[in-house]
Amino acid sequence: MPARFERGTDGPKVIVAGLDGSESSWRAAAYASGLARRQNALLALVYVQPFMAGGAALGVPVSEAETGVAQQLLAEIRESVRRVSDAFQVRWEFHTFRGDPYNGLAMAADQLTADAVVVGASERAGHRLVGSVAVRLVKAGRWPVTVVP
Repeated sequence: MPARFERGTDGPKVIVAGLDGSESSWRAAAYASGLARRQNALLALVYVQPFMAGGAALGVPVSEAETGVAQQLLAEIRESVRRVSDAFQVRWEFHTFRGDPYNGLAMAADQLTADAVVVGASERAGHRLVGSVAVRLVKAGRWPVTVVP
């Protein structure tokens, strides 16, 4: 019988951090980077490309627009890593998933066998009523979730 995957047995091996370009997501990525460095874990930075049905109606090729955001985030990550590479060594990967932020991050955490998920606190007032991505991840109860303000 194959061994069952067990999260965090000797500390986290994979830490997923959601990144969308917001200030809180950059703080979450920085926090997750410190965790990954201290635990010698892989930092998986995840951008979820939203489905934007209305974008095509405005004449914007949706896949190109969202790919541009992902490429911009990756360029900013590489620049940050270059600036601090002498002081900090963190193994990291950048992944993109499609969908709404909750389902995209959940899919990423499952596929990457994440031991922990780190996200920024929602900056949108409407999430107090509907529920933020962070709250939904916590309620799913499938991974330890850290919410960074």
